[in-house]
Amino acid sequence: MESRGSFSTRLGFILVSAGCAIGLGNVWRFPYITGEYGGAAFVLIYLVFLAILGLPIMVAEFAVGRASIRSAAMSFDALEPKGTKWHLYKYGAIAGNLLLMMFYTTVSGWMLYYLYKMASGGLSGLDAAGVGSVFGALLQDPMTMAGYMVAIVVLCGGVCYLGVQAGVERITKSMMSCLLVLMVVLAIHSVLLPGGEEGLRYYLYPDFGRLAEFGLKEVIFAAMGQAFFTLSIGIGALAIFGSYIGKTKRLTGEAVWVVLLDTFVAIMAGLIIFPACFAYGVDPASGPNLLFISLPNVFNAMPLGRLWGTMFFLFMTFASMSTVIAVFENLIVCFFELLHKDRRTIIRWGVPVIVLLSLPCVLGFNVWSGFQPLGPGSGVLDLEDFFVSNNLLPLGSLVYLAFCTSRYGWGWDNFIQEANTGKGMAFPTCVRFYVTYILPLIVLVIFVNGYYALFFSK
Repeated sequence: MESRGSFSTRLGFILVSAGCAIGLGNVWRFPYITGEYGGAAFVLIYLVFLAILGLPIMVAEFAVGRASIRSAAMSFDALEPKGTKWHLYKYGAIAGNLLLMMFYTTVSGWMLYYLYKMASGGLSGLDAAGVGSVFGALLQDPMTMAGYMVAIVVLCGGVCYLGVQAGVERITKSMMSCLLVLMVVLAIHSVLLPGGEEGLRYYLYPDFGRLAEFGLKEVIFAAMGQAFFTLSIGIGALAIFGSYIGKTKRLTGEAVWVVLLDTFVAIMAGLIIFPACFAYGVDPASGPNLLFISLPNVFNAMPLGRLWGTMFFLFMTFASMSTVIAVFENLIVCFFELLHKDRRTIIRWGVPVIVLLSLPCVLGFNVWSGFQPLGPGSGVLDLEDFFVSNNLLPLGSLVYLAFCTSRYGWGWDNFIQEANTGKGMAFPTCVRFYVTYILPLIVLVIFVNGYYALFFSK
């Protein structure tokens, strides 16, 4: 029975890795943050930081995974110099993946719920208050939320149960292909809406005067944070897919493809949302409510809105499930390497464990709503997201950078040799100083700013 696996094609590796990176950060968070911070000028800053922050760390993760042919649970053990303690980070990486699953499954369940409500006509004919009440009622109903969360866990666990090639690669490739087609169709439809031209101008024409309205520092930190967190780097979620590929291609080119796909989905999400918002008078800066309250109102106002809304939430469901599948696969291999149990046995135990671990996030919106760990209005999801986004992702990225550049770790020479093995785009050796000293400092600043923004900027 299969324990570890490999991808059958290079395309499979790229699409599955992109599926891990592409998630709600792209199709939910990116459009509303872009709306909040003024449109196209923010997008340009974001793209710059995506290239100079996310790409080098992704190459480092891929290199550690491919060189060790291990998950984050054992990759540092395989590569670290004798007597060093880099392997202790395995616990941080596994914790990061578990914490991500603990709230991502609930939010993915929301997407599945909205897909059902839109397809069944449950949102048709409702005014803005009515659509808002649907989401509010969902948050207050632990049984419904738990049911959709369990459905997501079972579906994604079932994909992994089929194996790496037959399940994870084949189904994620199909989902990603459908996602990309759906996005193109929805974007064309949205761009052609009467009145959508203003939305295109807002989204694609940079107006740097808008940056002054929000404060350049705040906009830069928002762009840095979005560029950094959108790729799911730092907890070994991408390293596992590096361990599944051969050495025929250099890793920088592969990482560029993943980043391009990730960026394409984010940009296309904006092309879907902003013209529609302007065409139907919806505020593009309406924040997190943009997806669950504002957009259903847009679809209700459109001709054939039920069809377009169903397609939209189908692609949202695919985007969120692709990340859950990727993280689930990483956890499966981590526990296979640590416990030496068959992958299907791990999945049979893992599904109920993930369900139980996800319940606090569900209950945090209703039964445990009095628990507000990060201040008034916060909940269990905010706490779990804070641990992952503000702690384990940046600190884990620092570990990968230090491990790949320090002579006390795997070292620059070993990293470059692995990254540049094969054909294709080479990782430039001229950026050694930047990757060794400047990039870690930037990541550290992002880490500190996350705490400052949470506790001191209110």
